[in-house]
Formats: sequence, C-alpha cells, structure tokens
Amino acid sequence: MEQQHSKGRAPDPRRRVVAGAAAAALAAPWVALRAQAKQVVVRTGGGGYDEAKRASVYEPFTRETGIEIVLVAANATKMLALARSGSSEIDVYDTNDETLLQLERANGLAPIGYGAFRFTDPADLDPAVRKPQFVGHSYFATLLGYNTKHFKPGSEPKSWAEFWDVKRFPGPRSLPNPSLGEPALEFALLADGVPMASLYPLDVERALKKLAEIRGSIVKFWDAGAMSVQLLIDAEATLVGLWNTRLYEARGKGAPVEAQWNQNQAALVAFGVNRHAQNAVHAQTFVDYCLSAPTQTRWMQAVTAMPANRKAQAVASPTLRDPASGALWVSSRGFMRDIAWWADNKQRVAERWQRWVLG
Repeated sequence: MEQQHSKGRAPDPRRRVVAGAAAAALAAPWVALRAQAKQVVVRTGGGGYDEAKRASVYEPFTRETGIEIVLVAANATKMLALARSGSSEIDVYDTNDETLLQLERANGLAPIGYGAFRFTDPADLDPAVRKPQFVGHSYFATLLGYNTKHFKPGSEPKSWAEFWDVKRFPGPRSLPNPSLGEPALEFALLADGVPMASLYPLDVERALKKLAEIRGSIVKFWDAGAMSVQLLIDAEATLVGLWNTRLYEARGKGAPVEAQWNQNQAALVAFGVNRHAQNAVHAQTFVDYCLSAPTQTRWMQAVTAMPANRKAQAVASPTLRDPASGALWVSSRGFMRDIAWWADNKQRVAERWQRWVLG
C-alpha cells in the first residue's frame, strides 16, 4: 500500500531502523546526511522479512558497531538500472543470487572482503555460497506443498512424477508463473524422468510438452508468494509448487499445509556490495556481521529459514533438516537452481512460454 504524503513532496522510500542522528540532521538533505552519518544503506524485500530481522540483526548490529542501518526498497529492474548508472544510492544489495549475478555482469558489485572479516570465519561458509562478488546468507526452496485435509499422512505425492499423476493423486494444482522468472520447467523434466544431476541445460520443449499433460489441472500459475500459499490453504489447489518460507509461515499459524522436500529446488538469498558504495567499509562490516554463526542462529530461528553458515545449520529448525542425516533438506534431497543458465536464457524462455500459453 502506498503511503500518503504531503502535497508537492515525494515519499521517501528509506526507512531508518535505529535513530542515531539529531533532529536537525534528519531534516537535512539526504546527500549531506549520508556524508555526516555512520550508516549503511541496505536494499531488502521489506515487510515481514525486515520485521523478523529487526530485533535479531539490525538492532544488535547498530548496538555493537554504532553503524545505523537505512532500509531501501528496490526491485530487480531498479537495482540493475542503479548498477548501470554507477549510482551510490544503495550500499548493500540483499536479494536473490540470480539478480546479484546480473548486477555482477553489469559491473555493479565490489569484491566481498572475506580476508577482513572479523565476525565470520569464511571457512564456515560452504564454497558454493562464497562467490567473489556476492555471498549467500540463506537458502530457500521451491518445493511440493500439499493440503493435509485433502491428503492424509502417507497418501500425499512424494515426487514431481506423482504431482503429475492426476489419476492417483486427483485434485487441482498450481505452479509458479514465469513472470517470477521461474517457470516450473525443472519440475516438469523431473516428472518426465530426468535425474536432478542432469537437468541443465534445460530441454525447454520437453518440459513444455510435459507441462501440457497437466495443464487442465492447473487452476492458476501463481505470481505472488501470498497467493501460492492461500491457494493451498483454501484447497483451491490441493497441490502447489511454492516457496518453503511461505508454507512454513502458514503452517506455523495452524494452516492445513505440509511440505514434501523430495526433489526441492534450492536457491540463495545473498549479499552484494555496490561497487560505487558511499559507505563501502560499513557495507562490508554489515555483510560480515550478518554471516556470523550467532547472528544467523538468531535470525534464521526467527524466520524459519536455512542458514548458509554451517555452524548455524546445526541449530536450524528440525523441520528444515533431514532427520536421517541432520543436513539441510536442500542438501540431502534437493538441487541448486542454475542461475547462470537462467540468466542466459530467461528472455528466450519467456518468449517461448507466451507462445505455449496462447497455443
């Protein structure tokens, strides 16, 4: 919802987490304020994500370092535009790894200063998340969710092949809309027998042919996380491919939903530091602090997310770990989304999808 603002004055999208400047400074122009303040400007997704991190990350960071955090909203299009223009408006990008790869390709990111970390031991981060110019702080997964009123324990689908089996597992389905940048091509190929390790490069035509088999059972290709889980809660779709974060948030509130982790698609939420950051040193300090095991433990327990720091993984919610091994489900039963393939092929896939939808 857009905020109301006084006539002739544009709303300021920046939000301070900790008020550390005097009233006179707060009234000063933004550029002057940034020149005077000890702060770091962070792009985030906002909403409940920031609320969960306020007490577990942002406020402790300011208490320990004296650095004020200012939160800014920006979508992928805006972030790429800022990177290409050389803007210093944002210091740290907190977003998905695919967007960060695009920012890196646009020469918009600085190297991550692992060697100067003092809160985090870089060895505690898996090499898969420790990139030269961005670093994963948490995993999320797109997985098979089901309505527990429709499917009793033990009767639910346990693979994407069974998701596709509308005779044995009847009921309406829903999958992500390509407008989110992730049509369910991987799941279609898994349903068609392709092993997880052999998915990429994706066979787009084979995937669309497989999707056509259940098109009549897809009530909606959802385009918002809130919609995906609401479809499942209301049983408008009894089987949904959706993000684990949305499912577990609803599950925690008593909704009749459950996750099937087999063949989940994992991706990273990560940090990148703007190459033109005005507060570059503070930005690196913020990234370092957020990746530490104590910070990740507080944060991930607050949002039921999967931490990248291996020491924090040991105390992650049991629902996020395979009881057989104690490892995160994304490691034991999932595959990593190939962001480089998608970055190279997204436009081609989007155009082909439109022809498929209209065909």
